[in-house]
Amino acid sequence: MPRGLRLETVLVVGGLLAWASPAFAQSTVATKTLPVTGNAPPVCAVGTPRLAAGNQINFRGLSGNTLQIDQMIDPTTLAVAAASVDVKFDAVCNYPHRLRLESQNNGLWPTLQRTQAPAPGFGSAVPYRATVMWGVVNGVLNADAVARRVNDQLFNVDLPTAGEIDLKLNIAPGASNARDNAPLPAGDYADTMRIFVEPR
Repeated sequence: MPRGLRLETVLVVGGLLAWASPAFAQSTVATKTLPVTGNAPPVCAVGTPRLAAGNQINFRGLSGNTLQIDQMIDPTTLAVAAASVDVKFDAVCNYPHRLRLESQNNGLWPTLQRTQAPAPGFGSAVPYRATVMWGVVNGVLNADAVARRVNDQLFNVDLPTAGEIDLKLNIAPGASNARDNAPLPAGDYADTMRIFVEPR
């Protein structure tokens, strides 16, 4: 029986509310729609390079945007010494895009243009391998030093991506564009590696 009393009390209260509500039903509510809009423009940004801790062999470090090999050749054989480095860049791109990895010289070439070919048995440039990871991309550029030219690789990315671009450069021991373990003539050798995050 207490349940019946309780239910009856609820009905009575509901009835009282029903008697009082007609006064509110006659008031009107005015509304106005105010659209709020915005536009996020397509943007890609790449931060400054930094070395990954503990992942470098035979590199002095990073000075601004320049990497310098510590010991270019093995002092006993004059062949190229092994070297590797891992460089990271914070990056973001808020639309589908393309990552382009470019070697300006397709290898490490002498900074001074030579007018004659190197002595027989010597190499004239140093090949290297660049591996890049960015979102779903895991790509490779082989700068084979066969010819001095621009060498690039393109990687399409179908989604907006944020995080780190991880670039690893690797020079194999004895690498040469002549033959394995060919000695390297004295001089300075260089290449410029570029990373583009761009529209497709």
